[in-house]
Amino acid sequence: MSIFTRIYAPRDYSLTGASRAHAEEIGLASAEWYHSDVPRKEMKALMQRSDGPAIRDTVIWLGLLVLTGIGGCYFWGTWACVPFFFVYGLLYGSACDSRWHEAGHGTAFKTPWMNDVVYQIASFMVMRNPTTWRWSHARHHTNTIIVGLDPEIGFMRPPRIVMAALNFIGIPFIFYDLRTLARHAFVGLNEGEKTYIPESERYKAVFWARLHIAIYVATILLAIGLHSWLPLMLIGGPRIYGCWHMYMTGLIQHGGLAEDVVDHRLNSRTVYMNPVSRWLYWNMNYHVEHHMFPMVPYHALPRLHEAIKHDLPAPNPSIYAAYVEMTRALLRQRKDPTHYARKALPATARPYRDEFHEIEVAREGV
Repeated sequence: MSIFTRIYAPRDYSLTGASRAHAEEIGLASAEWYHSDVPRKEMKALMQRSDGPAIRDTVIWLGLLVLTGIGGCYFWGTWACVPFFFVYGLLYGSACDSRWHEAGHGTAFKTPWMNDVVYQIASFMVMRNPTTWRWSHARHHTNTIIVGLDPEIGFMRPPRIVMAALNFIGIPFIFYDLRTLARHAFVGLNEGEKTYIPESERYKAVFWARLHIAIYVATILLAIGLHSWLPLMLIGGPRIYGCWHMYMTGLIQHGGLAEDVVDHRLNSRTVYMNPVSRWLYWNMNYHVEHHMFPMVPYHALPRLHEAIKHDLPAPNPSIYAAYVEMTRALLRQRKDPTHYARKALPATARPYRDEFHEIEVAREGV
């Protein structure tokens, strides 16, 4: 057992507690993040927005949703509906996450209203309040995996591995998401949410929460009236039975990596994936690149990867390899919460920027 294990005290991951104050005190809240060098002309080309790729992918996405939904309804009550609902659930419960994400950044389409429409549709599918999560994700990018400041840390230390595994079948997160929407609709924002949502935007959170809840209540009443589960298989239910790919790809974004650093090469993970997963995920497997340059559209991330890979740790060669690396780190964190997976940099890369983390490790060892 290391000295860190013996003296480590669980950290306060809330957005209003001691960890937030400490992060602000040592400069993490306003730190300058590391960026790989990209020539200005090349970066301007990479950041160029276009409606074409996102319109194509969105038409395919929504078209497949309609076709598989119709097929599932037509064959409802027989085993033949299963493959239709499998695909429908995957498109609804998993692909919605990447569409929510990119449209929320405003980079998927060049035309703003297109981003807004897709963002609202995908937010409903993924059971996220479109107002609170827009601001939450902005904070996540500003303070990525900074304890006390980032509201989207997936694995707190020591990690709750079993709870994370349950998310593959939509449990317990669907209950948490519905409870959160109900709170927004009838109670309001909590103190943590108020730290990153401007007061002028809070009424929108209440409006969207009430609208989403109303749709879910209407769906449940329709299912009761029809004496059939079919309405819930089409609305809401896919967030349970189709979310497995969203969590499979989402957990490896930052799982098992460093906290409290200002270098995305240390706290984010790039993973090579098969073409189907990349399409469902809208290239978010290039996650170091996305966090380093969040204004680069999803369709340009492979080009960005080629431009800066000489300055990044080697990507995990597959989803399986990423899970092996992450799981080893998480299992070790159960005994030594200060541990994290640290990848070697190529000889062509500049050194990691992890001075804040080194300060914290030194303090833990005192």
